[in-house]
Amino acid sequence: MASAALFALLLVPPVGLLAALALLARPRAKRIPLKGRHVLITGGSSGIGLAMATAAAREGARVSILARNVARLEEARGAIRAATGQDVGVHAADVRDAAAVSGALDEAGPVDVLVCNHGVFVPQELEKQEMEEVKWMVDINLMGTFHLVKAALPAMKERTKETGLPASIAIMSSQAGQVGVYGYTAYSASKFALRGLGEALQHEVIADNIHVSLVFPPDTETPGFAEENKRRPELTNIIAGSSGGMKADDVARKALDGIKSGKFIVPCNFEGAMLAIATAGLSPQSSPLMAFLEVIGAGLMRFAAMCFQFNWFSTIENWYAKNKKHA
Repeated sequence: MASAALFALLLVPPVGLLAALALLARPRAKRIPLKGRHVLITGGSSGIGLAMATAAAREGARVSILARNVARLEEARGAIRAATGQDVGVHAADVRDAAAVSGALDEAGPVDVLVCNHGVFVPQELEKQEMEEVKWMVDINLMGTFHLVKAALPAMKERTKETGLPASIAIMSSQAGQVGVYGYTAYSASKFALRGLGEALQHEVIADNIHVSLVFPPDTETPGFAEENKRRPELTNIIAGSSGGMKADDVARKALDGIKSGKFIVPCNFEGAMLAIATAGLSPQSSPLMAFLEVIGAGLMRFAAMCFQFNWFSTIENWYAKNKKHA
């Protein structure tokens, strides 16, 4: 009896905390259905975007894909049709061009689930990187997302009123949008900015039953990444190389599961889940259980982060000391 009473006493604090978090968690969790709804995915002609479009089509969504290259869009359309038996809409536009994006969204029609999956990545130390390249990344990764959301929102709001179903705006960030890494200065800046966009946007659209999701994939095996990775500085490879990559299909599955659950933060692997806890901050959280893990794990994850930073700075110091000797 005494042990049972002790166990009950030990259980009260976490149960009480969970109860409080169930009351506090916002926005309320919603299931966002895909079947029969219009899902528009940018960067949909290859990689993660193509994998997401294929998976959404398999679930019965009406899929549209947007990218710059018409020929690659048609190839992607054929691949999705062959894999799912479903046709998809294709729309060619450069996300840097607000007018072109607006025209493509008008052509596609009202969207229920907008997936801003476009992005470019060129790793290099800022001192060596041309400002034109920095601006190119910011214009595509950040401004392109603004253009898409701005163009899609009016019709999305009307659509949720008509259907009574929740809608979603999903933004593809990166684990480099959660932690800065040597050689990723410009890229991380463009991806960190998406978090601020997403957090503020969720406040603005929740009254319209629109849920924002930020997806944080790690290095992913895509054609674009294979090319861009050739330029990674040696130190970047040493620091970031220890983090395992994922296949595009696996990232697509994790991303769609997170979107359908209405999650704000969508990690894609175990490291991503740990990063999500470590960087939770003031982000929205609809799951009381995840909120509980964030609250109790915050201190421990900060200690783990300090260990990682110690290792990274030691690696940088040793690398420069070694290369200075051979200079």
